[in-house]
Amino acid sequence: MIKAGKFTASFSSAGFDRAVQKFISSPRSRAAFFDNPSRAAGTGSRMASCYTLSTETRNHKAEGYREEGRHGFCMTSTYDISFDWVHIHYDELKSFTETYGFAGNQGAVNLEGVLIRPTGVASDTLQIYMHPASTLQLLPVPREAAKRGAHVLCAGSRYARNDTACILENVLLDLGAYIRHAKSAWGYKRIVLVGWSGGGSLSLFYQAQAERPSITHTPAGDPVDLTKAGLIPADGVIFQAAHSSRAKLLLDIIDPSVLDELDPDNRDKGLDIYAGTVQPPYSADFIARYRAAQLVRVRRITAWVKETLERLKSAGGAERERGFVTHRTLADPRFLDATLDPNDRPIGRCYLGVPETVNSGPVGLARFSTLRAWLSQWSIDDTNGEGVANAARISAPLLFIENSADDAVPQYHCRSVFDAATTADKQHVIMQGATHYYVGQPDHLDRATALTETWLSERGLLGR
Repeated sequence: MIKAGKFTASFSSAGFDRAVQKFISSPRSRAAFFDNPSRAAGTGSRMASCYTLSTETRNHKAEGYREEGRHGFCMTSTYDISFDWVHIHYDELKSFTETYGFAGNQGAVNLEGVLIRPTGVASDTLQIYMHPASTLQLLPVPREAAKRGAHVLCAGSRYARNDTACILENVLLDLGAYIRHAKSAWGYKRIVLVGWSGGGSLSLFYQAQAERPSITHTPAGDPVDLTKAGLIPADGVIFQAAHSSRAKLLLDIIDPSVLDELDPDNRDKGLDIYAGTVQPPYSADFIARYRAAQLVRVRRITAWVKETLERLKSAGGAERERGFVTHRTLADPRFLDATLDPNDRPIGRCYLGVPETVNSGPVGLARFSTLRAWLSQWSIDDTNGEGVANAARISAPLLFIENSADDAVPQYHCRSVFDAATTADKQHVIMQGATHYYVGQPDHLDRATALTETWLSERGLLGR
């Protein structure tokens, strides 16, 4: 067995699932779940394909089995899982400290992750889940994968739980350090990046730079030479419930009614979807004006950021960076109008709660940022992390999983990145009725995990 970390705590998975899966015995259910011609076209021939998984199959499964592709069945089990704390350390010199505590100062980067493994099951494939600024080990998706036999690393970046100063280019270095350690120290032969939510565009960004490195500086002009970083490409990438980039998501949801960044109460009431002056369903003319105003606001902030950075540099002093607040950043009309990019998402709520409350609350996207982090993460004109551009640079197999009831990611994001991908082996699957987190949706989580297992197995990446 591959070992990592010095501290291990074992938890029973029985509380999360009932140990064994069920076998699909109904021909009707098999047809609904698997017998789709476009999926078959993507099997073996590795052609691009897109299909939808129905929601009516689980009740027809029988004890102890699940269906594996179109050609047979395989035994599947669930296992108790153990959690190993992982510490990765590498040297890095910075001109100033950007993260609080020991994570990124003292001339080194210290990273923490959690390796989740099924008890008694060996694997030579490691699935890595990483988000630019969140930790993922508490989520249903990686835990379910491990309970069904996968070795999973939930990797935290140097900016874990605080994206205020997050530079995406630095996160690629962090992810590269995990992959290098997984291969050289732990002995894994294959790496699969599972990009869930904000990890989707990050995984594409990493893979694009690992396959075809080109970046030598951050958008703010600071040196970060990825062409000499020795990033190791992954063997496959899964893009699950993910947006195309942090910058694109912000552009979709930022409140364009704000007229003064220092006074969020100074607003254009005609563009304030929470003021009661305009009601859904919104007209096409209103949406066009709204989207244009969102871009204007983002670019206005970006212009101020660049001017401030230049002023600090020109002053020649020791001041290098500045933090700021961006008010009202969750006002996507899609959350109030079901006719816009229609799917199964709830209306009047989002993954963070009531949209109007989140719009000015502490967890709003891009609420707190530094100048450099804004350019790297949030500026649509400057970020290097846009999934549409990066997908076009990748040759590795790509699986895109779109959740039709996703209450976080706009409906068009997954398809736009899939369409941009140029690899010959790409697949787009819509999980009908699945929400962003799969919370309270064991059937949907089961189908998503089974889909991932089958996709990996067909490409020799399952590892066991």
